[in-house]
Amino acid sequence: MRVWFITGASRGFGALIAQEALNAGDGVVATARNPAGLAENFGNHPNLLPVALDVSNEAQAHEAAAEAVKRFGKIDILLNNAGYGLLGAVEEATAEEIEKLYATNVFGLLKVTRAVLPHMRRQRSGHVINMSSVGGYQSFAGWGIYSSTKFAVEGLSEAMAAELQPLGIKVTVVEPGFFRTDFLDESSLAVSPSSIADYKDTPAGAMRDFAAGHNHGQPGDPARLAKSMITLAHSANPPLRMPFGTDTIGAIEAKNEYVAKELADWRELAASTDFPRDAG
Repeated sequence: MRVWFITGASRGFGALIAQEALNAGDGVVATARNPAGLAENFGNHPNLLPVALDVSNEAQAHEAAAEAVKRFGKIDILLNNAGYGLLGAVEEATAEEIEKLYATNVFGLLKVTRAVLPHMRRQRSGHVINMSSVGGYQSFAGWGIYSSTKFAVEGLSEAMAAELQPLGIKVTVVEPGFFRTDFLDESSLAVSPSSIADYKDTPAGAMRDFAAGHNHGQPGDPARLAKSMITLAHSANPPLRMPFGTDTIGAIEAKNEYVAKELADWRELAASTDFPRDAG
């Protein structure tokens, strides 16, 4: 039986993936700030351990990891899923909004990961799965601050994959596109209230209207993603990056093409800063 440790398991992707893991016969340590909602979602399942966890609380993260190992003897899969979005131009976001977002999306992920990794290192096995976003591969107007947190998650994941591979631990960063979850609801998305008039008719301003009009009209099916996550987690050779959704695939292909063209256009200048080859 594989054992999952899932943050943000009370709703959205976290709840769906937790249920699919239980359906697959896996053990699940489902964490949330308020674990009361976990019992409502999953009932009294014998393979479920609900645990209270605020990912910004490092001591609580260590306690939750220890409780998981005490119950199941191990942690096979860490799913860093807790997080939320922030919509608004970079200039519109306040310092308080930015710090709060980073406290959960980046520093919270780090605190939980640092609490779980000692157990995985002792096992010489494990799989860390970090939830990023299409916005972690390509940033968009109106999502700059949010995307910056996901870019951080991608960078951390790349480094961790190299650091942990010799210790038998795998790392995957998951990049969902727009899925029909509650991500665009107030429960998962903060909208910067300090709107600046100059941005109204720019792509950043248009994104505010787009987000409001496309809530629950996104192309991705969350239930299908949850099932796919079980396949990913049970894979013997999982990828470093796992995009989900045709919109993410398209965004990755478009960015790769753009970067390749830009590099070709500016290659000569880019290469001009090296010392001459015949220099001593």
